[in-house]
Amino acid sequence: MNIDDLSWQARHHGGVYPRMVQALLDLGRVELLVQAARERGDWNCAEASARELCAAGDYGRALALMDPFTDIGWRAAEWITAEIMIYQGDGDEALAMVRPDATELGDGHVCARYAELLSKAGRVEEAVDLLTPHLGEYWLRSRLVDITEGRGYDDLVLEVLTREAERLEAIESAACTRCGGSCGAGRADRWDVLLLISRVLERAGRTGEAVEVLRAERASGRRHPGNFPEYYAELLARQGLIEELGVLAAEDHRSALDVYAKALEDAGRAFEAETVLRDGIEAHDHPKERAALMRLLVRQGKVDEAVETGRPTYEYYDCWNLLHWALELLVDDGRPGRALELLDGITDEYVKEHPDQVHRLRLWLLGEAGRCEEGIAEATALNEREPGEWDTELARLLERDGRTEEALALLRSSTHYSAHIDLADTLIRHGRPAEALDAIPTIAEGRAAAERRERQREREAAERRERDEPGAAAGWFSVEPPF
Repeated sequence: MNIDDLSWQARHHGGVYPRMVQALLDLGRVELLVQAARERGDWNCAEASARELCAAGDYGRALALMDPFTDIGWRAAEWITAEIMIYQGDGDEALAMVRPDATELGDGHVCARYAELLSKAGRVEEAVDLLTPHLGEYWLRSRLVDITEGRGYDDLVLEVLTREAERLEAIESAACTRCGGSCGAGRADRWDVLLLISRVLERAGRTGEAVEVLRAERASGRRHPGNFPEYYAELLARQGLIEELGVLAAEDHRSALDVYAKALEDAGRAFEAETVLRDGIEAHDHPKERAALMRLLVRQGKVDEAVETGRPTYEYYDCWNLLHWALELLVDDGRPGRALELLDGITDEYVKEHPDQVHRLRLWLLGEAGRCEEGIAEATALNEREPGEWDTELARLLERDGRTEEALALLRSSTHYSAHIDLADTLIRHGRPAEALDAIPTIAEGRAAAERRERQREREAAERRERDEPGAAAGWFSVEPPF
């Protein structure tokens, strides 16, 4: 165990990956995680199991798990140790142990973590004072609101945020005087502060004031970023102000129309909600409205209508392509064959542009449809053209066909970079969590393998450059000399 390896794990989710840690927690296998923390020096396992032990009141074992990590100076372990000590009742000692020194007070990340611990120890006013100088950073404003929730200091937080909003208002006003309002100085930050003020007012039970803050800002005529009307719409929906929400949706359909439709549905006006969304699609045809209508139709059990609603997006080239979701809807409805028909109806042009995506979807659907032999044949053929690239898909089809040991053997021998993750997932699904942990490379092994892959990529890139421009890799260029 060393700092470099732990830093690599934190950046790249190496070692025992977070999803597997959660899967083992869900299975109640805390002791396996404890063992992995001790024997493998795996930080993800150590942090998760320490938190579980702490929640169970086993503070001594939780602290002991942290000791090897704090001994080498891993700061994350020091923070967790302090948190456990606070829960144990040793708050003053814990805070003294991790208190930022003078050089760290300018680091927002350090101050945010320490403020969180101050709040957990009941020293909320100190936490607010610590974060106040950092409120120029939007994420620290949000952290201030998060760590004080439920602590009984909403008035203090509102006072601090109000001062910050006034400061930003002054910056914006001064900038507008100089440039005529074209530069937008301070504007986005002020909007963010107003949203946070509204949020704190709402959680404090002052809902009328929460609405009025955003209502007044909306009425000011200023231009706003997308999250402002969206948050305003959601606030109006939570407060049951449906008619006002309808007016907002008519003015800003992209931010509020789907929220308005859901509010109508929740109020027992599903027919109106559907009409609103269909009218919106007719007028604007934005995929967000199609997605909202699909959700509404699914909740009404109208899966086929939902699938047809999404059809115009199925060959989009961006995140609003709803094809995968439509296929999942049909599979969940027990009709993977119908999903295959939908996929097979995609145009040749789209398939040509997205061959891997379409092949993977098809293999998944063949497995869901019980046509495993057909899928295995197709995955094997793909693997012959691209050795190892389709091992994980082939293994899933083998497992689906009841050939679990063949699937496991394939994954164990695979060169695919994520085969070890699929191997562990498969073992967990079959009740073999200890074997699953053994299948995961240690942090040092994973780091070494990743560095080898990176060197290989660099060599291949250099070879491609050499083929395209002979001599370029050596810094030689076939141009006339400047003399």
